[in-house]
Amino acid sequence: MGSLQLHQFPKHLLLVILFSLCNNSINAQYEAETDALYALKHTFNDPFVNGNWNGLHCYENASFWDGIGCVNGRVTAILLESRGLSGTVSSDAFVSLSELVTVSLKNNSLSGNIMDFSSNPKLKDIDMSNNMLNGPIPWSLFSLEFLQSLQLQDNQLTGPMPEFNQKSLTVFNVSNNKIICPIPGTGSLKSLIAASYPDNVPNACGPSNTGTCYISENKTASSGDSKKKSVATILIVFDIIGLVTVILLLILYCKKSRKLEKLIERYRLDEKDDEILEMGGVSYNYKESREESISHVHHGVSTLVANQEKGNLIFTGDGDAGFDLNDLLRASAEGLGKGLFGNSYKAKLEGRPAVVVKRLRDLKPMSDDEFAKLIRIIGDQKHPNLLPLIAYYSTNDEKLFLYRFAKNGSLFNRLHGGRGTTDRIPIRWNLRLAIARAVARAMEYLHRNVNFSTCVVPHGNLKLSNVLLDEDDTVLVSDYGLASLVAVPIAAQRLVAYKSPEYHNSKRVSMKSDVWSYGCLLLELLTGRLSAHSAPPGINGVDLCSWVHRAVREEWTAEIFDMEISVQRNAAPGMLKLLQVAIRCCEKSPEKRPEMTEIVREIDSIKAVDSEEISDSADQSLTDESFSTNASTVLVVGDGRSW
Repeated sequence: MGSLQLHQFPKHLLLVILFSLCNNSINAQYEAETDALYALKHTFNDPFVNGNWNGLHCYENASFWDGIGCVNGRVTAILLESRGLSGTVSSDAFVSLSELVTVSLKNNSLSGNIMDFSSNPKLKDIDMSNNMLNGPIPWSLFSLEFLQSLQLQDNQLTGPMPEFNQKSLTVFNVSNNKIICPIPGTGSLKSLIAASYPDNVPNACGPSNTGTCYISENKTASSGDSKKKSVATILIVFDIIGLVTVILLLILYCKKSRKLEKLIERYRLDEKDDEILEMGGVSYNYKESREESISHVHHGVSTLVANQEKGNLIFTGDGDAGFDLNDLLRASAEGLGKGLFGNSYKAKLEGRPAVVVKRLRDLKPMSDDEFAKLIRIIGDQKHPNLLPLIAYYSTNDEKLFLYRFAKNGSLFNRLHGGRGTTDRIPIRWNLRLAIARAVARAMEYLHRNVNFSTCVVPHGNLKLSNVLLDEDDTVLVSDYGLASLVAVPIAAQRLVAYKSPEYHNSKRVSMKSDVWSYGCLLLELLTGRLSAHSAPPGINGVDLCSWVHRAVREEWTAEIFDMEISVQRNAAPGMLKLLQVAIRCCEKSPEKRPEMTEIVREIDSIKAVDSEEISDSADQSLTDESFSTNASTVLVVGDGRSW
C-alpha cells in the first residue's frame, strides 16, 4: 500500500477524525428523536397514528411512519394536516428534532401554547393555522434564520408581535387572533401585505389604520443594530472556539497518524475475511475449509491482533485455561461463519481442546471500565446449559471473545440441515424435549441473575443458531448478554427480542421479550419449520405464532408437528403439552406470558416416551378425530387471547 504521507491528504483525514468524534452521538440522537415522536403519539392518542407509528421511523431517506419525512436517517418533516388531532402539545415537543425543516399541523384541534423552536435552527416552514392555540407568539421564532413561511392564523394567540426581521420570510399570517398592536416596524413585517394582520385586537391602533400600525422605524432600527452587534460578538467567539478546535484536532491527527495506517490495514484484512467467510448469519457453520483458506484466516487474526495496541487475554474463570495470547496466535484457525456480532473462528490449540474466537463488531461506545464491567457480568454466569466465556481480549481497535467449541454444531443446522436427504439423522421427540428443557433451565438461570442496571433483557437473541450441541448432545445456550454491548438501533435490526410485539408497539423490551423468543424457539422445534423471526439473512421463514394459531382455530392441529416426531407412538400427549407452553409464551401481551420458572416447572412435568417406535402407515399423519379433539381441548387460544 505504501507509506502514508501526512501532507498528501490532510483535509480528508481531518474529516475522518471529525466524523469519528461525532459518530458517538448518532445513536443517542436517534433514540431521542424516537422518544420525541412517541411523546407526540401519546399526546394525539389518535387511532390511525397509534396503529401506524410503530417500529423504525427512519431509514436513510425513507420514512416508515405516515406524516413523517426523513433525510439521512433524521426527521426533517412532520406533516399531520386535517387529521382531527387534539390535545396539548408540550412546549419542548420538538427539542430533540434538530433537523426539522417543515412542520404543518394545520386544521386540527390542538390547544395550549405554541411550541419552543429554539432547538430547530433549520426550520423553514411552520403552519399551525386553524387550531385552538393560545398564549403569546414565542420569541424562539425570531431566532430562525431560514424561516420562509409562518402561518398562525385562526387561533387564539395573544400578546405583542415579536420583531420578525428575517430576510427569508415571504409568507406570514397571524390574522384572526388577539395580537396586541402596534406591529413592529421591521423591514420584513412592513413588506408583507396588511391581510397578514387583520382581525386581531380591534381598534388597538386607531380606526384609520384598520388594525395595522407600526412602531417607529428609528426605535426598531436601533434595536436591530444592537442585536446585530450581539450577533457579531457571538460569531467572533465561535470563530475563536472553532480555530482552537481545529488546532487540537491537528495535534491529535499528528499523534494518531501511525494508528490510522494500522486502521487502514485492518479494513483491508476485514475485506479479505469477508471474501473467505460464508454469509449465513449463523454463528457456527461446520463446513470444511480448504487449507489455503485456513491459513488466510489464521493470518488475518494473528496479524490483526499482533499489530494493534498490545493487550493480554483476560480469563473470566479461576486462573487460566493453560494457554496465553501467543499460543492463540500460533494456533491454526478455521473460519466458522459470519454472525450478527462478528466473524467466528475455530482455533486449534496444540495439545488442548479447540476454542472459538469471536471478533466483535458494531459495539456501542464504551469506556474500558464499562466494557470490563459488562464482560465480568457475562463471565460470572455459570450454568451447565450455558456456553461459558473462557476469556476475552480488548484493545481500542479489537475485541475478541473466546468460548468452548461445541463439537456437534448448532441446533439450527441439526434441525434444518439435510432435510430430504438420506444422510439426515432424524431428531426424535425425546431429544427435542430434552433440548426444550435444557434451554428453559438456562434461561431461568439468566432471568434470576440478571443485572437490570446494565441489561434489561437477559439474553436478547435466543434462537436455534445460538443453541449448541456438544458431546453426547449436551445443550449449551450461547450469545447471552451481548444485547447490552450494542446500541438500540442495531439491536432493533438484528436481535430476536427486539422483534417482539411490545417493541413494535412501545419500543420496550424486558425479560418477557426473552420468554416470547423462547416460545418462538419451541414452535420451530415442534414444527420443523423455519421461523421468520430467526431466519438467516436472505432466507424467508414463517410467522409461526400466527400460523399455529390459525391451525388450532381451523382444527388442523395435527398438521402442526414435524413428521419426524408426529410418527412416534405415544408422543402426542407430550407434544400437545409443549405446544401449549409455546403458545402461552407467544402471547402478544407481555403480562400474559408466564415466567421462566413456571415454564421450567411445566416442561419438567412432561414425560419422555419409553419407546422410540414409529407408528404404522395408517397412523403416521396423526389426523384422526380424537387427536384433533384433544388438541383443541388442551390449547385454549381463542378465548381472551390477543393474537
